[in-house]
Amino acid sequence: TDAVFTMSNGAAAGVAPAVQAIPAGRASLERSDARLGVALIIPTTIFFVVLIAFPLFQAVLLSFYRIFTPSLAGPYVGLDLYLELLRDSEFWTSLGNNFIWTASTLFLQVTVGIAVAMMLHQDFPLRAVARSLVLFPYLLPMVVAVLVWRWLFNDLYGLLNYLFVAWGLVSYPIDWLGVMPNAMISIVLVGAWKYFPFVVICVLARLQTIPEQLYEAAMMDGANAWQRFWDVTLPQLRGVLVIVILLRAIWDFKEFDLIWLMTGGGPVVGTQTLPIMVYKQAFPLFQLGKAAAVAVIMFIIMLVFMFFYFRTYGRDRGSW
Repeated sequence: TDAVFTMSNGAAAGVAPAVQAIPAGRASLERSDARLGVALIIPTTIFFVVLIAFPLFQAVLLSFYRIFTPSLAGPYVGLDLYLELLRDSEFWTSLGNNFIWTASTLFLQVTVGIAVAMMLHQDFPLRAVARSLVLFPYLLPMVVAVLVWRWLFNDLYGLLNYLFVAWGLVSYPIDWLGVMPNAMISIVLVGAWKYFPFVVICVLARLQTIPEQLYEAAMMDGANAWQRFWDVTLPQLRGVLVIVILLRAIWDFKEFDLIWLMTGGGPVVGTQTLPIMVYKQAFPLFQLGKAAAVAVIMFIIMLVFMFFYFRTYGRDRGSW
């Protein structure tokens, strides 16, 4: 009995340090992981502060000063620049154009994107080639795309006017980019053509994951093609469409290069949006403070889009 008791005590004495060593080793490992995590986060934090946080803070700060762009100096005026913008008809025109451009081109992108994705989802010869070609507008450099479309829209030697006159659709060439509403319609069409492949990619990827049993059950219930699309396909696409629409709305709202290269914001301010107004105020007019105020207002509007995006994305992931 004593021997057994001694062996039991010895075993207990030998086991106790081992049991105590496990939490100590785990704590050391956790501290090591924590240090590694901090080391990995530091570069990202530096980039965020340098490239995002500091420029944003600087833009907000500049909006309280009537800064003259060449000298980067000017008096403190508080909220006067914001109050001026609220009384500026050019600002409201640019804001309205921003929403018209965003809503119109987004509607065409989604509509055409879904239709093309549905067609590319069908089984037909050379389907892989067709799927590759549909990406062409999205991959084409912006400058090249704009140059091609400006040639097509040219009122003197453009292909569109030549065909319309030759076919008897119009009696004289149409000024596509020099008058309203032709200029707005033209840039909306070009924007939809340039960016609809993004919608095609997202929708087509989702279509390939919809179970065929849903369509078979709908056909057994007597649903026609439109009813299958409305009752089966569209509900299945809802999640991806919400994300795509919010992303494209954010990107289209801040679009600058396509509109600037197509019309320069003209005629007069007919197609001028807030990003173009920021550029004009900062450089041609040398009013950097006013440009910063416009940019801050635009940022606030973008925050609304971003809020809905993260809210929707988080809800779909089950974190909201």
